[in-house]
Amino acid sequence: MKKAFQNKLFENVSIIDIAEEGKGVGRADDLVLFVEKAVPGDIADVEVYRKKKNFGEGRITELKQASPYRTPPFCEHFGTCGGCKWQHMTYEAQLRFKQKSVSDALSRIAKIDVSGMLPIVASPADKYYRNKLEYTFSNKRWLMDGENRSEEPVDMDALGFHIPGRFDKILDIHHCWLQAEPSNGLRNAVKAFAVAQGYTFYDLKAHTGSLRNLVVRTSSTGEVMVIVVFAYVGQEEIDRLMGFVEKQFPEITALLYIVNQKKNDTIFDQEVISVKGPGYIYEEMNGIRFRIGPKSFYQTNSVQAKRLYEIAKDFADFKRDELVYDLYTGAGTIANFIARNVREVVGIEYVPSAIEDAKINSAINAITNTKFFAGDMKDVLAAEFVKEHGKPDVIITDPPRAGMHPDVVTRLMEIEAPKIVYVSCNAATQARDLLVLKEKYDVVKIQPVDMFPHTQHVENVVLLVLKEEGER
Repeated sequence: MKKAFQNKLFENVSIIDIAEEGKGVGRADDLVLFVEKAVPGDIADVEVYRKKKNFGEGRITELKQASPYRTPPFCEHFGTCGGCKWQHMTYEAQLRFKQKSVSDALSRIAKIDVSGMLPIVASPADKYYRNKLEYTFSNKRWLMDGENRSEEPVDMDALGFHIPGRFDKILDIHHCWLQAEPSNGLRNAVKAFAVAQGYTFYDLKAHTGSLRNLVVRTSSTGEVMVIVVFAYVGQEEIDRLMGFVEKQFPEITALLYIVNQKKNDTIFDQEVISVKGPGYIYEEMNGIRFRIGPKSFYQTNSVQAKRLYEIAKDFADFKRDELVYDLYTGAGTIANFIARNVREVVGIEYVPSAIEDAKINSAINAITNTKFFAGDMKDVLAAEFVKEHGKPDVIITDPPRAGMHPDVVTRLMEIEAPKIVYVSCNAATQARDLLVLKEKYDVVKIQPVDMFPHTQHVENVVLLVLKEEGER
């Protein structure tokens, strides 16, 4: 860092925007500043503690004028935990800036007219809206200010979330506002039992310890799934902990465990052992039941997922005779959601286990007009595939945050489906793809949806309609 900027103080900095990581954005001496815990509308004195080529990072030393958008954070872990980084801003303001982020991405990157963009759909609940949380056991607890200066022995065991940028440090969570009970009660009870019984917590560097992860899944049907992930442990220790959880939390409908001794936390290739229940729970949406297993993907805000899929269906405006391709179908949630409104749905997904879930979800709902295929999208969606299964009337695509592979975008341009409904969790990569697609397609509707209050994340649904031959 240049000496001139080391701990340099800028007075009366106006915060004009907010960045994805939750930092306010201001400008001083032609330098863009990213300011911790600042809210658009604040005026503050800012100390720059890090200078990069085109920007500086700073913290507020004195808040001269508080923004009307500012509100007290409701969580004791705010500012240390990596989640809910926007909770110091009113929910109305969060919605405003999420709408702006989508508008900016589509207009700047895709050069699209966004004047007709629909108002963002707010989440009915801004707390306890998640149906899944994963906690990590660690013997390297993140120490709060002052703890490391105590002469008393410090308890280093933690059960909580990773500290941003520190994979080996875990913040011990007392109360998380993201998931309803029994999530908090269960986590705290498991930790207390493990400490009392002398279980060792996982060491993320040395790869030692008996307890590794705790996953809690809930559903709108009232069912609860709990997965305990062990590492280096004997069967007697497993049975003792699982017995405690089963007895203390009788509301659990699926109690499972995994022994994972790999050097990463992924469980997709691990054996799952059921202690109680069938090994899965059910979610329900529009009268359609979805079976959720320990490895299944399902949108983590159940209420907003329903609204998101309703918007996609409304945008498509089905007439019941369409052939639909559902790209990145996952567990077939969208495919099965729309199946009764169309002639046939063809779903494609990279993960084979997700495709098996999709087939099961069709079967348990007596849906017979779906077909599912596993494989890399850019390889599966070839001309031969379209020739075999038919040219789609509508394509629904819901890719991961990275957006669609360029080869997939090229294939969509070649297929020329009359309509494309593009569901995205990253407006920037969506805009990148739209920049190509708009050569042949008109962007007709744009609808942001807030799935994750108090975070920067926002979903966006775009309807594209194929241009007439003479307009291309």
